Amino acid sequence: MHGTSTDSDPVATADVAADVVKASVEGRSLRQIAWSRLKRDKLALAGGIVVVFLVLVAIFAPLIVSLLGHPPNEFHQEEIDPLFGTPKGSLGGISSDFLFGVEPSNGRDVFSRVIYGARISLLVAFLAAVVAVVLGTIFGIIAGYFGGWVDSLISRVMDMLLAFPQLLFIISLVSVLPNDLLGLTGSGVRIAILVSVIGFFGWPYVGRIVRGQTLSLREKEYIEAARSLGAGRRYILFRELLPNLVAPITVYTTLMIPTNILTEAALSFLGAGVKPPTASWGQMLSKAVGTYEDDPMFMIIPGLAIFVTVLAFNLFGDGVRDALDPKGTR
Repeated sequence: MHGTSTDSDPVATADVAADVVKASVEGRSLRQIAWSRLKRDKLALAGGIVVVFLVLVAIFAPLIVSLLGHPPNEFHQEEIDPLFGTPKGSLGGISSDFLFGVEPSNGRDVFSRVIYGARISLLVAFLAAVVAVVLGTIFGIIAGYFGGWVDSLISRVMDMLLAFPQLLFIISLVSVLPNDLLGLTGSGVRIAILVSVIGFFGWPYVGRIVRGQTLSLREKEYIEAARSLGAGRRYILFRELLPNLVAPITVYTTLMIPTNILTEAALSFLGAGVKPPTASWGQMLSKAVGTYEDDPMFMIIPGLAIFVTVLAFNLFGDGVRDALDPKGTR
């Protein structure tokens, strides 16, 4: 008689293998699948590591500066050539005491100001992204779910805001605002204005993404099932639709932050950002315009800081998008 073991039965062997594969697939959550995709993307992981490093640098800026630099607003006239007003030594005065050199004319530590400038750029970028995501998610999901005149009204508001000259508005607003506002003073007022305006004008981008996804999801079977069981609108919006919108919202948030960093740098470059002597990358670039021929390093270093930060966020954002999109490929 022939044995009945699976080793001699190719059909049984195939069934067992299929069961093993099925169990392994069913045992992986969407988060685990996304993480496995992200781990295979080396550029995205490198970008994510740089992002985490920059965030830690911004958080621990005082400690880093106390160990490796000098106070960001402390003048070091002894490092400046009294005749030409440029840093002594080569490469903008780079040395073991001044890792990135010193500013022309006043001798402030460029390393310390770049470190503190990271705080301003990341703070404004993250908070503005939060404002934009919250507003965009709320209005986008309402427009997509209710449709009709509600959708038309919100869509027209989004079109209007997208066409509005954001930079000109912020410059005009900053020029008429007082130095003290709602308990904030100086650069605190500027930061609050930057976060509010950049976030307010950024929510239509998120709103369009959320609206489009909601229009597709509201016709799904599980939404119809929830309605047939008597679920209210609030339950459907926040318990059924919103969890399925987390992926596109997360992707767009990671791609919005580098745009906000560039916007903050541009506004600081134009004089509408934080007030001196608070350090800002855009402000440093603006000051370097008049001295780049004599001291090019003063322009190169903050420019590289902006470039590396934006590139890291974009690489990480692209990787997150591909990891969360099951149809996405590089």
